[in-house]
Amino acid sequence: MLEIISGISVKKVDEGFVLDKGISSHKLMENAALAFCNWFERHYQRNDKVGIFCGHGNNGGDGLAIARMLWRKGYDVIVFLVGENNEPSPDCKLNRELLPDKLPALSMSHEDIAHMEYDLNIVVDALLGVGINRPLEGDYKNLVNKLNSLSGLTKISIDIPTGLPSDDCLAGDAFIADITLSFQSPKFSLLFPEHANYVGQLKVVDIGINQFYLSQFSEGKFYVQKKDIALRHKNFSRFSHKGDFGKVMLVGGSFGSMGAIRMSSEAALRTGSGLACCMVPGCGVDIMQVSLPEAQVWAKKDSDCIDADYLGYNFDRFDAVGVGPGMGTHDTTAEFLRGFLTKYKGPIVVDADGLNILAKHPEQLSLLADRSILTPHLLEFERLAGHCKNHKDRLQKASDFSKKHKVIIVLKGAHTCITFPDGRQFFNSTGNKHMATGGSGDILTGMITSFLGQGYSFENAALCAVFHHGLSGEIASADKKRGTIATDIIKSIPLSYLRLGIE
Repeated sequence: MLEIISGISVKKVDEGFVLDKGISSHKLMENAALAFCNWFERHYQRNDKVGIFCGHGNNGGDGLAIARMLWRKGYDVIVFLVGENNEPSPDCKLNRELLPDKLPALSMSHEDIAHMEYDLNIVVDALLGVGINRPLEGDYKNLVNKLNSLSGLTKISIDIPTGLPSDDCLAGDAFIADITLSFQSPKFSLLFPEHANYVGQLKVVDIGINQFYLSQFSEGKFYVQKKDIALRHKNFSRFSHKGDFGKVMLVGGSFGSMGAIRMSSEAALRTGSGLACCMVPGCGVDIMQVSLPEAQVWAKKDSDCIDADYLGYNFDRFDAVGVGPGMGTHDTTAEFLRGFLTKYKGPIVVDADGLNILAKHPEQLSLLADRSILTPHLLEFERLAGHCKNHKDRLQKASDFSKKHKVIIVLKGAHTCITFPDGRQFFNSTGNKHMATGGSGDILTGMITSFLGQGYSFENAALCAVFHHGLSGEIASADKKRGTIATDIIKSIPLSYLRLGIE
């Protein structure tokens, strides 16, 4: 897992690493520039015209080193120097001196910024890095706004978009990047939904600093990548039977809202459950039996919603239960949820209307078994925990809520955050905008429930499900883009296992 450390700690990590390895800070900067260039070469042609805008600090030093390396590889590069009147950092100064004489480097004055007209295909932002702690002003503000106004080209930020604070929400202006290439570990603020338009696509490149140096400044926040997931999966043998793969129950649906529980149930099966049973109102039996014959169905005749009469069923025969999708928030349904939480103490996932009932009846929160998994989207979470000023505040409230109620919060979004009662928070790296479609969250409910039923720990079930969910969305939307729908994601769940080399 990649540690997500504060902007203040980034400098300390770099200093500790170079001291321990006996290398110079300039050598580490060269490593970062080389990692950027290796990534850049895989995506852009040498006939692209690249403008690299460099400040006077270490972020500018990164940009100058990148300019030198790309120019030597044959790219058409021009450097724009900003903040010439400021004393450059030592490594920035050295990289200015190392620029080849034939590489064009222009100093930007007030007038140059105001009347800037250059024929560029790619703009690289290396103006200011993680150290910024106040809104942009002066030449930097004017230049950022000028660059933001340019259209028809690709904009890339090095480490963090200029103007964006590393640990807080933006106040003022910031560079609007199409791609942000963050070194070694993503900066905390890059994961905030408020900053999505500034960050663009987030890429993280390794510059050679291992986990040991990052962990010394751990704040309990981690970025989950592909290499972290395979080891968390259970292994099954040719002698495994459907009981080994778990028996799960999905509870939900109501008149006119059967799709949610149907998708949750199929997602559980596609994730690997040996047996999936659906508890639905009587009005949904035919829908479930016809559309998903692999699932068992339990229902009360002539009912339009789940009610307390369903409590007579033996839930203890199941290894995990997911409750809420499409269930509705009727008083009778709320009565069922109260009885269910009192009765069943196995692994539970609560989603959708189950969460809305808890928000309307907060006294039921005390009935949740320890480490129950709650999967709210942003609005559902605010119904539970109260209004949030911004995403940083929301993440803190998620941590407080998780500790108080001893539950696991899966806060769904672009970088779904999984919060554990011990305060740790894990941010997912998979998924894309095309997953913003009705039913996507219901699928995640089925997937988490499935992993719990297969005997995964609460932590591994949540992490694996969220990662596979996002990866399935990426696979499904590869050719469908905006036309992606939830059932496309379900069909891609098996492919997500193949992508990770898991049978």
